[in-house]
Amino acid sequence: MTLTMNDSADHEPGAPGKPAEPTPSAAAATLAALTEIAPALGAPRIRALHVPPPPADGSRRGEFAALELDDGSLGLVYVLLDRTLLRLREGEIPGDLIGAPALHAAGWMTGPAGIRRTLGWAAAQALAHGLMRRAGWQPPPAGDSLAGLAPGPGDHLGLVGLFGPLMARLVQSGARITVVELRADLVGRHDGYEVTLDTAALAGCNKVLATGTLLINDTLDHVLAHTRGAARVAIVGPTVGGLPDALFARGVHVLGGTWVEDPAAFARALVRGEERGDAARKFTLAREQWPGWRALLARV
Repeated sequence: MTLTMNDSADHEPGAPGKPAEPTPSAAAATLAALTEIAPALGAPRIRALHVPPPPADGSRRGEFAALELDDGSLGLVYVLLDRTLLRLREGEIPGDLIGAPALHAAGWMTGPAGIRRTLGWAAAQALAHGLMRRAGWQPPPAGDSLAGLAPGPGDHLGLVGLFGPLMARLVQSGARITVVELRADLVGRHDGYEVTLDTAALAGCNKVLATGTLLINDTLDHVLAHTRGAARVAIVGPTVGGLPDALFARGVHVLGGTWVEDPAAFARALVRGEERGDAARKFTLAREQWPGWRALLARV
C-alpha cells in the first residue's frame, strides 16, 4: 500500500548556582540537527508513505514501512510495535502527513508514543538519507549481521529482545547470553541463554546488541544507562539508518542498518512484498567512521 500526495536522562553540570540542565533526548538532539539540515536540502516535503502487504510466505519482509520525500529520499521505520502496521493498513494515517514538510513530521518523534512518533522517526531517517546522498557519502558495507560484535567464549553478550533467527548462531558462539525481554512468559533458563525482565542485568555484559525499536518506544536512554561498562554496544535495524550522532554521543559504538541505493525500486519492492535485491544493502557504521552531520552539511 502506498499513500501519496495525490491519494531517564543524564545531567550535565550547570552554571554555578544553577541546577543542571537535563540532557536532551536522542529524539530532541536529532531534531535540533535536522532543523539546521532541512533548509539546506530545500525543505523537502513528504511525497508518499509506502506500507508493506502481509507477507504471504511467512518472511520478515513486512516489518518496515518507508516514508518518501519529494527529493526521492526514503526513511525506513519498524512498524510492528503496538499494531502500527495493521492500523496503517486500515487507514489510520495522520491527515497532515502527505505534503507536509519533512521537518514538521520529524518533530513528531519527540511526542508521545503512537503512530505519529513512529512516522516522525521515518521522516528523520528520510532527511538524513537526503543529507548523505547530497553530500556524496555512504556508510560502509556490512561485514556480518552482528555489527562486528563477534561474540565468543569468554564474552557475556546482552541482547535487548530475542533475536529469533540469530539465536542458534549466537548460542553456538560459546558466549554467555543474557536476554532482556518485555514478555514475562519467556523469563527463565533456555537452551544456551537466560531471559530476564531486569534491564539492569545488562550491566554485567561486555557486549550488547539491541534493535532500533529503542528509539520508537523511547527506551534508549533507560537501556543505555545499564551498558556503560560494555566494551562494545551495537544497535541494528533499518530504524537506525538516520543521523547517528545522538546514539554515538550516548555510548553506542556501532550501528548496523540498511542503505537504500535505489529509492524508487526499493519502494516498488516494498509495497509488493518482494525482495529488495540491489535496491538496498546492509551497512555497519562504527563511531570512528562517522564524519558528523556538520561535516556532511558543509558539502551540500
